[in-house]
Amino acid sequence: MKVAFATLGCRVNQYESEAMAEKFIKSGYEIVSFEDVADVYVINTCTVTNMSDKKSRQMISRAKRKNQNAIIAAVGCYTQIAPDKVSELGDVDVVLGTRNKGEIVYWVNRAKEEKKQMVAVNDVLKNKVFEDLKIEEYQDKTRAFLKIQDGCNNFCSYCLIPFARGAVCSKAPETVVNEVKELAKHGFKEIILSGIDISSYGVDLEGDWNLLKILQEIEKVEGINRIRIGSIGPEFFNKEIVKEIGRLEKLCPHFHLSLQSGCDDTLKRMNRKYNIEQYRSIVNLLREYVKDVSITTDIIVGFPGETAEEFNKTYDFLKEIKLSKMHIFKYSPRTGTRAENMENQVDGNVKEERSKILIKLNEENEKEFMDKFIGKDMEVLYEQRYNNIEDSYEGYTPNYIKVISKSGESLSGEILKSRLKEVKEDFIIGDIIN
Repeated sequence: MKVAFATLGCRVNQYESEAMAEKFIKSGYEIVSFEDVADVYVINTCTVTNMSDKKSRQMISRAKRKNQNAIIAAVGCYTQIAPDKVSELGDVDVVLGTRNKGEIVYWVNRAKEEKKQMVAVNDVLKNKVFEDLKIEEYQDKTRAFLKIQDGCNNFCSYCLIPFARGAVCSKAPETVVNEVKELAKHGFKEIILSGIDISSYGVDLEGDWNLLKILQEIEKVEGINRIRIGSIGPEFFNKEIVKEIGRLEKLCPHFHLSLQSGCDDTLKRMNRKYNIEQYRSIVNLLREYVKDVSITTDIIVGFPGETAEEFNKTYDFLKEIKLSKMHIFKYSPRTGTRAENMENQVDGNVKEERSKILIKLNEENEKEFMDKFIGKDMEVLYEQRYNNIEDSYEGYTPNYIKVISKSGESLSGEILKSRLKEVKEDFIIGDIIN
């Protein structure tokens, strides 16, 4: 029996798809490409925007066209938010939510045997128990994602994720440390800790557990060279935490520090839990205590009510603090959110123009950041061939600068000291020196 996966959305979804794939393998299935004919298709859906919902539906239809007789399983955030809509599509045999993906093989087998649709979507708002989807056999031996947290308690006005993922749930600390030890035994060089709101790790646990404490415990595990964390909110940081983070030797000096807007009035409408002065303070602290730190972020332009004056405040703030990279998104109304019904929705052409302005600023800031490291020698974890060119390999420095180097031998999975020579677009040409 063959099973194929289509994964939409974030790194947490990617992690969970790999965990589900492993469960199928242990049940005797073969994993094939989504483009191949399979007996089972699993679509791990996303619901961040209305377009995400549409893409999820398109992937379901695409799977059915591949094989009319296949079992189609839709799981994840979109099915959690709209189980009835997914069930009514007609092409779906299994509908699961976000907290019961570990039972995927059981439900697929039931749908196959009973020849009827299976729907198992629980109320995640009542569920405060972490669902542990452990991965034991990774295909990529360079870096491993480790999900340590699920859920979100923030309820931003533009987002449905708290309704799709439920309240914050943290993986038990001893489980996290044991899994890191296992990954080290399997030869991984880098661990990426992921979650829906990783800064909230530990708030639901007994004792004084938080993200800093679990990082300190992972730091003690021998065999792991690097620890990287996913997107994190600025409200997690204070001076003492930043100073402690600066002492960690394995933690990569790269923080994707959530911002969304550089204007306090816009942030209030978004229901974000910080202001611009707090954000500026955290950026300055990180730069003071963390060597070679890279700070990246996400920005939403055209949020409802964003005036020209508010946008200019965002532009001026971003020009001032010069982050190393910004991902720019045009606001897209999400059905079911408060922001959808807010007054003064911004015209699409205005969003487009503002997006172009910030993309240009990002290109300038990104080049200026990379220029600082030209001529320096840095450790690069090489991952794979660059654009399938036989003698070129791409990898990343600890502060997440992309480096391309030439080598007659495979560099995949190797951490090598490399001299950074020349900025090219969004990467630097490197020269291996050992």
